[in-house]
Amino acid sequence: MAETKHSTESAKDQPNGAEPLKTEGRPRLLILDGAIEPNSRIAASLCQHFDLRFVGDAEAAQDAATGSLVLADPSSLMPLERALAEGQTGTLLSALGEGVCLCDSAGNLVWANRKYQQFNGSVTRKVERTCQETARLFSEQVELNEDSSRRFAFQTEDNRFYEMIASPVIDTSRGTGDGLRILAIVWDTTKSRRLQQQLDAIDAAGSELVRIESEAVSSLNTAQRLTLLEEKIINFTRELMHFDHFNIYLLEKESKRLLPVMTVGMPQSVADYDLRAETTGNGISGYVAATGRSYICHDVQNDPRYLPGLDNAASSLSVPLRLHDQVIGVFNIESLSPGAFSEDDRQIAEIFGRYIALALNILDLLVVERVTTSGTVAVNVIGEISHPLNDITAEAEALRERLITDPVALKHVDRVLKLVGLVRRKVEDVAKGPKSILGIQEAIENSEIDPLLLNKHVLVADDEPNIRETIQAVLSRRGCLVTVCESGQQAIDLLGRSSAGEVDLVISDISMPDQNGYQVFAAARRLDERVPVILMTGFGYDPHHSIVRASQEGLQCVLFKPFQVDQLLDEVLKAARLSSGQRPRPG
Repeated sequence: MAETKHSTESAKDQPNGAEPLKTEGRPRLLILDGAIEPNSRIAASLCQHFDLRFVGDAEAAQDAATGSLVLADPSSLMPLERALAEGQTGTLLSALGEGVCLCDSAGNLVWANRKYQQFNGSVTRKVERTCQETARLFSEQVELNEDSSRRFAFQTEDNRFYEMIASPVIDTSRGTGDGLRILAIVWDTTKSRRLQQQLDAIDAAGSELVRIESEAVSSLNTAQRLTLLEEKIINFTRELMHFDHFNIYLLEKESKRLLPVMTVGMPQSVADYDLRAETTGNGISGYVAATGRSYICHDVQNDPRYLPGLDNAASSLSVPLRLHDQVIGVFNIESLSPGAFSEDDRQIAEIFGRYIALALNILDLLVVERVTTSGTVAVNVIGEISHPLNDITAEAEALRERLITDPVALKHVDRVLKLVGLVRRKVEDVAKGPKSILGIQEAIENSEIDPLLLNKHVLVADDEPNIRETIQAVLSRRGCLVTVCESGQQAIDLLGRSSAGEVDLVISDISMPDQNGYQVFAAARRLDERVPVILMTGFGYDPHHSIVRASQEGLQCVLFKPFQVDQLLDEVLKAARLSSGQRPRPG
């Protein structure tokens, strides 16, 4: 029943008439306060099998009782102490996961279960002082009952957290003063407290992540907005969750593709995977995107779903990015240590993943709002200036009739009428928003062959007819050989059939129905990594975050529709100079 004690008692410690016995290797038996007379036959018989010790009270027994068998005189103990001493409840309480102890009104320990005895001194001292103070408070109460229990929380010097419940136990036969005992239940809350602190920190970080003010963001382009968000995500992920190797995928609903938009501490090969939201053949991230369930991989070597990612990776954690209960992507974290991720890590990553999804969605909503607002404003302007422009036109026509004999004056009137028409066209172009390019009329009227652009092969991809036809007209008039594509896939196929040196410049829209701008950019890089690529997007709208991904890999520039045609020409000329300076002409 107990651990073996080694001792040899003197003759005075033995029952009357008994010879001193060597007790080495025998269990110790404590006899409390007259339960057995020292000179009795029972004591003499017990000496043959136990190391006997006689103690005067329960408090003294507590000091010596560890690992001992206790035999008590029931009449000398309070009911609870008697039950503990007789083993009726002690065995059960020792099996509990919480520490349980019984203290007298002075805070002296009377009994403790096994778990309580395992606490270090700083914990037990705090508990016993609390019991003493609680006993004082209980003694001042007129009536004690089951509702008199009190709950406490404390922190020790080694920065661990505990909670305890102290309840009064009274032997009414002895009176409140002498009979008051405090029964305390104590448990370690360090893990749950630290988890809660971490969750609170994640919650605060998430709130900061989604605190994106429209005014501040509107002054930034898409790349700058996502860079700002990326910096926040990286900092919070490293500082709060201690994850150093992770990547974020967004789910393209139409194709079920997982598009990498953020990669930190991971090799380029991770971004090159063609992953889809399917349960098989698409790695753990594909499984998580398809099922919406988080996945902890404790050992990547023995998990058939794992696709090689981080060099020397040993374990991984993947959680879905959810927005209004819809999976919009995957947050994937990897570690060099096996079994590095726990259920707590999963819970934290899921919570932070919701904030990431919300922040990305807010950025897109702000861009859409900007597009809608700009279009609405332009339409309102057309309505407001329509009547004044009509009046100007009417006045100019009237002047024409009066000045029919004055050629110089008529020339000025015609100039006014032409400017009125120009104002109408410009405002209408702005109202078209991303479906137009500004300043086209002047660019076409004043166009001439540019030697730097002569015979440059330019590929243009845009699903909007007006955009691709306008770019073709402007560049052709300056000497370029322009090939237009109606979709991203058509551009990718053309690039796949081309040889290095055949294409001098690629201009592509970002958001197209089939393949997006990044995929066109990637196809151009496969053809020749030195081919300049210009991406276009409506007011910065970039649902697949192609800009950030392509910018990390050498993107030439980004044009935000509706842009001025002069901006396009400036970037084309820069690309032509780059192409002429770095790449030899074929044949």
